[in-house]
Amino acid sequence: MKTLCILGSTGSIGTQTLEVVRSFPEEFRVAALTCGGNVELLAKQILEFMPSHVSVSDQAKKDELLRLLPSDTKVEVLCEDEGNRICATLPDVDIVVAAMVGMRGLPSVVAAISAGKDIALANKETLVSGGSVVMPLVREKNVALLPVDSEHSAIWQCLMGQKEKSLRRILLTASGGPFRGYSREMLEGVTLDAALAHPTWKMGGKITIDSASMMNKGLEIIEASWLFDVPVEKIEVVVHPQSIIHSMIELSDGSVLGQMGFPNMMMPIQVALFYPRRSDCICTPFSPFDEKARNLTFEPCDRKVFRLVDIAYHAGHIGGTLPVVMNAANEVVVADFLHGRASFTDIERTVEAVMNRHESEGIIMNPSLDEIFAVDTWARAAASEIRK
Repeated sequence: MKTLCILGSTGSIGTQTLEVVRSFPEEFRVAALTCGGNVELLAKQILEFMPSHVSVSDQAKKDELLRLLPSDTKVEVLCEDEGNRICATLPDVDIVVAAMVGMRGLPSVVAAISAGKDIALANKETLVSGGSVVMPLVREKNVALLPVDSEHSAIWQCLMGQKEKSLRRILLTASGGPFRGYSREMLEGVTLDAALAHPTWKMGGKITIDSASMMNKGLEIIEASWLFDVPVEKIEVVVHPQSIIHSMIELSDGSVLGQMGFPNMMMPIQVALFYPRRSDCICTPFSPFDEKARNLTFEPCDRKVFRLVDIAYHAGHIGGTLPVVMNAANEVVVADFLHGRASFTDIERTVEAVMNRHESEGIIMNPSLDEIFAVDTWARAAASEIRK
C-alpha cells in the first residue's frame, strides 16, 4: 500500500486523484491533504479519507474548517506554507501529489524531495520556475519524479524501455484550444466565457485560460525540457484537435511513437500512482475504432497568432530566471483577466513587457531557491505596475 500526500486536494487533479484512491482502497491511503480556500470540500474529504494532517491557506480558513468538522475528528489542522511543508514531509508519506496551481507549491515540493519522497507532478510551474533547483535535487536524493500532465505522461510512457540518447525530438500535442483558426484581430475581441469554453478538456480556470492563450503549451515546453533533459529546440508543438494522441516521440531511427487515450486525466494519474505496475482501467475504455478516434488530424501551431508559444521557447532557450518572470507575469495577468480587469490580449503584452524589462536589467543564471522567489516577487510587482 502506498501512502499519499495530496497538495491541492480540492482542485481538479486533486479530486480525481482521490477518485483513484476511492477505486483502489487496498492500494492507497491518504496521510495528508492541503487546499487553499475550499474548506467545505476539504471537510468532506477529511471525513471520507481520514488523513492524519491537513493544511489550509491561513488561520481564518483553519478556524472555518475546524467549525465544519465534528469535535471528535482525529486530524491535525495546519495552515500556511509551514503547514504544507509538514504535510509533504510526514514520515509515512511515500508519494506527494503536486496538484496545486501556480508557484505556491514549489517550497513544499522541494521539502518533499529533500525528505526523499517521490513526486507525482501535475504542476507545471514547479519545473518552469524551479527546474534548476528541483532537478539536481531529484538526482541527489534519487527520488522518482512521475509526470501527471497528460502530455508529459505520454512522453514518459513512450520513452519507457528506450535506449539512452535514442530520442531525436519530442512532438508535444496541443488541442489548439477554443480559438484555433483565429487571427490576431479576432483574439482582440475574446470574452472570458469564450476563453473558458475549452473544446476537449474540463479544467480549472487558470489552466483553461492558459490553454486558450497557448501559454499552457509554452509552460509544457519548458517542463518537458527539464523532465526529459532535452533543449527546447528539440520539442515541437503539433496541434491535434481531437486530443486522442497525448504526445509523441521521434527516435533516432525515424520511428515515431505516440500514446493514445480519450481526454481524461484519470489515466495519467493512475499511471503515476501505480508505477511501475499497471492498474485496471477506471476511466472510459479506449479503442482506436471508437467514433471519437476515427479521424485524427494534425497541423502546425500558428505561432504568429499565438505568440506566447515563441515567447516560451525564448524563455526556455535563455533559461536562468527568465522562465520565472514569464510564469509570474502570466499568473498576474491571467488572474486579472479572470476577474474582468484585463483583456485576453493583455496577457501576451504584459508577459512580453515584463520579460523584456528583466532581460535589460539582468537575468540570473543558475538561481538559488531564494533568488527564484525574489525574482518571482519582482515580476509580479512589475506585471501589476504595468496593469495599472
